[in-house]
Amino acid sequence: MVGMELVVGYLFAWAVGKAKRVAGRVDEEVDGALDAGMDRLHDVVLTRLGTEPALERMVEEAGSGLEEPTARTRQRLELALEDAAENDTDFAGTLRQAVEEVEAVKAAVDPGHGGPTVSGNTFNGPTAVMLGDHGRQDNHFGSP
Repeated sequence: MVGMELVVGYLFAWAVGKAKRVAGRVDEEVDGALDAGMDRLHDVVLTRLGTEPALERMVEEAGSGLEEPTARTRQRLELALEDAAENDTDFAGTLRQAVEEVEAVKAAVDPGHGGPTVSGNTFNGPTAVMLGDHGRQDNHFGSP
C-alpha cells in the first residue's frame, strides 16, 4: 500500500502551489511535468474522497500560509485515504500509480531527491552515519 503520509504531503504541496497560483506568485522554475503530476494526484484523491472534510481543511490550511498541514488534519486525511484504499482496490492502484508518477518526475528534476544525502556537516572524533531504509552498519573503532 502507498504510504498515506506521502500522499498527504504531495496533496499539501499541490494545495500550496494552487494557493500561490491564485495569488499570482507562481515560481517560474516549477517544472510543468511535476505540476501536472501533482494535479493528477489531486484529481485521483478528489474523485474518490469528494468533499471529505479533512481534504477541504487541508486546502484551507495550505491557503492560509502554513508550511505543512496540522497534525490533526494530516492524521484525518491519512485515515480517510487508508480507508478508501482498503475498500477500493482500483483507487489504491490508481493512487499508487499517481504517486509513482510524481516520484519519477521529482527524481528526474532532482536526481538527489529521495536518496541518502549528508551535506554541510562537521564531525569531530569518531563518527558513524547510516543512510537509507533498513540499512545495516557495523562500526569498529580501534583494534579488531
